[in-house]
Amino acid sequence: MPAVHRFKTISAFHEFRNFPKPAHPLFSMINVGEMPPGDFPDVQHIVQDFYLIALKRGFTAKMKYGQQEYDFDEGIMAFMAPGQVFSIGTSPADMKQSGWMIYIHPDFLWNTPLANKIKQYEFFDYAVNEALFLSEKEEATILSIIEHIAQEYQHSIDRFSQDIIVAQLEVLLTYAERFYQRQFITRKVSSHQLLARLEEQLNNWFVSQKGLPSVTEISAALHVSPNYLSGVLKNLTGKSTLQHIQDKVIAVAKEKLSTTTMTVSEIAYELGFDYPQTFSKLFKAKTAVSPLEFRQSFM
Repeated sequence: MPAVHRFKTISAFHEFRNFPKPAHPLFSMINVGEMPPGDFPDVQHIVQDFYLIALKRGFTAKMKYGQQEYDFDEGIMAFMAPGQVFSIGTSPADMKQSGWMIYIHPDFLWNTPLANKIKQYEFFDYAVNEALFLSEKEEATILSIIEHIAQEYQHSIDRFSQDIIVAQLEVLLTYAERFYQRQFITRKVSSHQLLARLEEQLNNWFVSQKGLPSVTEISAALHVSPNYLSGVLKNLTGKSTLQHIQDKVIAVAKEKLSTTTMTVSEIAYELGFDYPQTFSKLFKAKTAVSPLEFRQSFM
């Protein structure tokens, strides 16, 4: 098994990467252009107990997040929440790269509005291959905010430092959310392809398997993270992944109720419900009639 390195503190990670000691024990910024190249052995597994915001250009090393591998390209932002596992291969010694890495320990946000709000930004749970691609104008906006944060980070720490940095981080994350929504819109072709693949996957699931698929299982089959899939679907259809699954369940149930002699309980168990009452409650919530009332309408 490959070695797994877990870093509970930002200082420990800096020491591992031979970075300068962080100016603040709970927050740090690294200029990517100053990163020592080729530090990571192949298939190095990393777990960090802090948030990561990365903006990178010219980063050619392969990263693996979960089971998906990704080659970084120009103008990319990536976000990781504490506790996520990723690996990174060796990068070329002559690699020319630029950008910023921002590390934020959850304790740095304690007792600030961002402490809870940061958990609402779904892109922190996106896989690396679902990173944010920026236009030149968008990248300039992000870099401007990061440079303001860097100036404050490099300034002597006083009682205003944390508040100013947190406020700028919130602006940065708000812009990231806006740009992700733009990405969903501008990538409508790939988004619609993902929707088509979801429908195909759900069709195949109920033909070949028994039981109710979970959001995690469907996302894994589509090779995307649950939050990213939900973000795409909400943008296209206004419905979450769970709602799509439920709609498919109701469609299959309607077919069985109208074309077979299976009892409501038998249908419920075949569809993966532990209790027929749960199935009947969902069916009525979706159709305004009970399963038996729906069946009787065909008699």
